[in-house]
Amino acid sequence: MTDYLKILANRCGIADAYHDIWGGQHLTSTYTQQALLAAMHFDPKAVADAPTTLLRELDAAEWQHPLPPVSVVRRGAAISIPLVLPAKDCAQGWNWTVIQETGESSAAQFTPATLPRLAAQGNLLRCQLELPPIAEPGYHRLHVTSMDELISLTMPLIVVPQQCHQPAAIRAGGRIWGLTLQLYGVRSRRNWGIGDFTDLGDLLALTAAAGGDLVGVNPLHALFPDNPAHISPYSPSQRGFVNVLYLDVEAVPEFSTCAEAQRRLASADFQKRLQDLRKTELVDYVAVARAKFEILEILFVHFLAKTDERTAAFAAWRIAQGGELERHARFAALQAHFRAADENIWGWPAWPQAYRTPESPAVDAFAADHATAVSYHAWLQWLADAQLAAAAARAQQCGMSVGLYQDLAVGANPSGAEVWNWQAVFAAAAHAGAPPDEINLMGQDWGLPPFVPHRLRAAAYVPLIDILRANMKHAGALRIDHVMGLTRMFWVPANIPATEGTYVNYPFEDILGIVALESQRNQCLVIGEDLGTVPEGFRPRLAECGVLSYHPLMFERYPDGNFRLPADMPQQALVAAGTHDLPTLRGFWQGEDLDIRATLQLFPSEELRQRLVTERDWDRDRLLWALEQEHLLPAGVSKVAAEMPELSAETVLAIHAYLARSPAQIMVVQPEDFLGVLEQPNLPGTLEDQHPNWQRKLPLPIEGWPSLASYNALVMAVNAARKAK
Repeated sequence: MTDYLKILANRCGIADAYHDIWGGQHLTSTYTQQALLAAMHFDPKAVADAPTTLLRELDAAEWQHPLPPVSVVRRGAAISIPLVLPAKDCAQGWNWTVIQETGESSAAQFTPATLPRLAAQGNLLRCQLELPPIAEPGYHRLHVTSMDELISLTMPLIVVPQQCHQPAAIRAGGRIWGLTLQLYGVRSRRNWGIGDFTDLGDLLALTAAAGGDLVGVNPLHALFPDNPAHISPYSPSQRGFVNVLYLDVEAVPEFSTCAEAQRRLASADFQKRLQDLRKTELVDYVAVARAKFEILEILFVHFLAKTDERTAAFAAWRIAQGGELERHARFAALQAHFRAADENIWGWPAWPQAYRTPESPAVDAFAADHATAVSYHAWLQWLADAQLAAAAARAQQCGMSVGLYQDLAVGANPSGAEVWNWQAVFAAAAHAGAPPDEINLMGQDWGLPPFVPHRLRAAAYVPLIDILRANMKHAGALRIDHVMGLTRMFWVPANIPATEGTYVNYPFEDILGIVALESQRNQCLVIGEDLGTVPEGFRPRLAECGVLSYHPLMFERYPDGNFRLPADMPQQALVAAGTHDLPTLRGFWQGEDLDIRATLQLFPSEELRQRLVTERDWDRDRLLWALEQEHLLPAGVSKVAAEMPELSAETVLAIHAYLARSPAQIMVVQPEDFLGVLEQPNLPGTLEDQHPNWQRKLPLPIEGWPSLASYNALVMAVNAARKAK
């Protein structure tokens, strides 16, 4: 029985074992195999008692489907499709037709009995249908019909390019730079206590004027409008739509003609609220949401009261977005409705049973009865899409070669709209995570359900395609968080330690090809966040496909621990001093991250804490040594880190000049570093009530950056190094 369970698990991509960072092997337990198969929507009792029956059912299913659910092939490559037909029909003539997206078609006749035979079962024959290569990438369809047209079969045929898009500015040794920041934390003199899309456009223009070519932001995915206290951009409700808290309310066209909204905004109490929101050191999401939605609701009523070009444009846009938008808007309206009745209701699993599937009659009835509420949430997405598009357009107008650099989260919140919409494709009662490492000795459970590999393929990869397309639409570059998830994901069954999880494998070549196809279609560069445990051969395959690797300075080391010199850094890469999950340069120098972890008792042992403190001391010296090797050590700065308790602005500048000298195609700068911020945006391993993650604001409004000496010095130094031949 155990052998059959193992065979079933392997067939579904579940690994027999995994190795931790110390090389230790962890065998996948029977319990984990059973739990993960149940999470893949197999009947738990059958998994435990009759895995052989499930194996037979899987075999039978392959014979019951004449064509695969989808085929992904490389542009210009020969195409082989397995075809299952009754043996009695194989001697007669058949037709195949490929209809490309353009409408162009090709066709031919064939006789199945003369094709290469793959297998036979009972009265069924599996043969290999071979088609000529297709030169044009795209989402095409294959149709197979009997000569008498009594049998008609169809299948998506996805033809993908060999490589992702790369802009001309970084080809042939080109090197560009830009900023990367947390949009919510941007201060400006006009925003409402949270960075918004107008700020984003201003930042793109500001960066372009400074010689930069991109601005990267945290994930902009839709969160939960009814619960603004849920703030993590990496735990969204829906990755295919946008967080409406980033709307610039005063830039909504209806505002200029709505007297009621203007009066409310101009009132003394509302202005006082806005002043208070701008002054806070941390983003007050709940108060920001209260203020923005108060005015947006007035504007929506005003919008509904008239019929003009705007109402027609909204109606047309809504139709063009299709079912995905309608289901997202319905979800938001349903969640607001149920939460209004009981504030403890959190997401669709807590709704009444009748509403837990998008296609249910109860959901249709709700949408009909609450059409205005559903339209409101669709309207908010329309506004957000337009403002994000306008920000991206400013980058193009300024001549930026990349422009907006977006971030795609690794998953979606299990209680949110995306999982509600695609329940059959997401795992149930299992989460993505990571195996144990030195900081997280018990591994990590991220609380995000992963895609079930065979169900994703059965859906012809549509859930993935929709997400990629939505996030590349306005972006010149897309960062894929935990890009290793394209080939394997560490799954953790619910309610057990992460150490008991294991890897689940995905159809990597199919998925990578689809990423390349959407990249080319949207002219969007792809950057893979490849930090952590990386499978052998994975990085070279990504590089071959034109995906940039992700290289924070803190991880750029030689085997002896010294920092890698610029000339030895990779070319097909993005380099940076740090990330949102790493300490700022000032925080690194002062050990702020280690101090906070110690205060919160996050170290598994005092021995580990002491070792990391000692290593940090060494790293400070190593960094000064590296700067000296490049003749970048500022005058008067000692080569002994202990003699410099505070990181000087000159040394911060030198570190960025150091990175800028690398051959890496892209370099990014975090404003926290030239603004001298101590705290990092997110401290991994902490909970919302432990530490103020995803809330910190930058200390200076963006209007003041151009007159800041540290900003201007950095711009000059980076431009000089990046443009040097």
